[in-house]
Amino acid sequence: MSSLLAPVSTGYTLRSYQQHAVDRAVTYLTHRDFKGRNGLIVIPTGAGKSLVIAGIATRLNEPVLVFQPSKEILQQNAEKLRGYGYMPGIWSASLGRKRLGLITLATIGSVMNHVEEFRHFKYVLIDEAHLVNAKGGMYHQFLEVLSHARVIGLTATPYRLASDGNGAQLRFLTRTRPRIFNDVVYYLNLGPLFRAGFLAPLTYHESQVVDTTKIRLNSTGADYDDRALQQHFIEIGFGSTLQATVGHLLATGHRHVLVFTRFTREAAELAAALPGAAVLTAETTSDKRAQIIWAFKKGLIRVVANVGVLSVGFDYPELTTVVLARPTMSLALYYQQVGRCIRPHPSKPSAHVVDLVGLKKRFGPIEQLWMQPGGKTGEQWVIVTGEQRDRVLTNVYFGLPRGFSSNQQRAGLPARTASL
Repeated sequence: MSSLLAPVSTGYTLRSYQQHAVDRAVTYLTHRDFKGRNGLIVIPTGAGKSLVIAGIATRLNEPVLVFQPSKEILQQNAEKLRGYGYMPGIWSASLGRKRLGLITLATIGSVMNHVEEFRHFKYVLIDEAHLVNAKGGMYHQFLEVLSHARVIGLTATPYRLASDGNGAQLRFLTRTRPRIFNDVVYYLNLGPLFRAGFLAPLTYHESQVVDTTKIRLNSTGADYDDRALQQHFIEIGFGSTLQATVGHLLATGHRHVLVFTRFTREAAELAAALPGAAVLTAETTSDKRAQIIWAFKKGLIRVVANVGVLSVGFDYPELTTVVLARPTMSLALYYQQVGRCIRPHPSKPSAHVVDLVGLKKRFGPIEQLWMQPGGKTGEQWVIVTGEQRDRVLTNVYFGLPRGFSSNQQRAGLPARTASL
């Protein structure tokens, strides 16, 4: 492990891959050949993205604006930066803070009406860059105003969903039309991090009780239809199975269990059936959400069933177990859910992924996800999986083209490579 460490003069130590990411980012942001182009750093969950951001800002030695997708992630990363010896500025309306610094953390909604305050920024970093919509939206508008700024996005999931008449596919961010990000500046795959011991070893427990071949897709072909999924859950008694599964985990010593569900109904029923369990949804107030997360981390709540909330940015290294109870065709969602438990901690020799909906079968273990260049000149990046890295997951159609019948869906539609 020590061979992957490289000392720096800023009071903390960067691992070698973090140093390489910083070096390449600084070169990209300052070299004239890349002016007018935006870069992308792909770095996995738990790999120390906040350290990379701090390292970039230190080397540039000029104000760097870092966009965060939410106030919760902003607070989390600000705390990390303070732990590294930085006092970042924070610009967030919901936190009541409007202060600039060498590193300024901000949410896009808070700065849109204050663009003039940021015109002097030469550099912009965008955390969770896969959330940026190249076709429009606040990020697009902000970057148009700061057209002089040099930009790099950082993400663990460098793809966005796209649908057309042929179906749906995950398109790599440098291959969308239009696009915000032009070049992959640096990337790091998960496998080396697991092998080096920087991430907690994963143990998968599979019990596919949901038969996704019996669930029709939605109108975009990008995921399962909610009504059909709810009906299937009722038919197979999914709620009871979920309750029995989580109850067994608690009885066998799993200390912290995070459950990902699709609907509030099964989350609420789970919490009602298990003492000490709680529910988080998008409707949960900020104060209540903070209370639940605090109690979960303190061990006062052992189970949190969440509906579309804690899949991104929830940083709790002590988390030992996640339960996948939400069928999806989204690779990003699968990755982010499993990623909640891969951070290492002295109290956990390994982490557990309990898969009730066949996501590991669909996408493979996340340790086998692999990013690699494609095309004749290596510019067409793709995500592949499998021990032989022979299954392509991005830029291939995975939904049903319009006009295909449910019988053809059940028979299995082979993926077709997209021509982009």
